[in-house]
Amino acid sequence: MMARQRTEIILLALVVMASALAVVYAKHHSRGLFVELQTMQRDRDRMEVEWGRLQLELATLANPGYVERIAREKRDMRVPDPDEVRILWK
Repeated sequence: MMARQRTEIILLALVVMASALAVVYAKHHSRGLFVELQTMQRDRDRMEVEWGRLQLELATLANPGYVERIAREKRDMRVPDPDEVRILWK
C-alpha cells in the first residue's frame, strides 16, 4: 500500500507543478498582450492626432481664398480681363 500512496503523491505533485507552470505561462502571456494593447492604443492616439492635423491642412488647402492667394503670389496668375475672355460654343 505504501508504494501506491507514494506513486499517487508523486503524480499529484507533478499535476500541481504542471498547473502552477500553466498559471505562470498564462499570466506572462496576459501581460505580453496587455503591453501590446497599450502600444496599439498609443499608436491609435498618435494616428488620431495626425488625422486631425491632416484634416485641418486639407481644409486650409481647399479654401478658395488660399488657392487664389497662392495662384497670385507664387504662380503670377490673375483673373483675365473681360476682353481677353473667349467663349467657345460647340
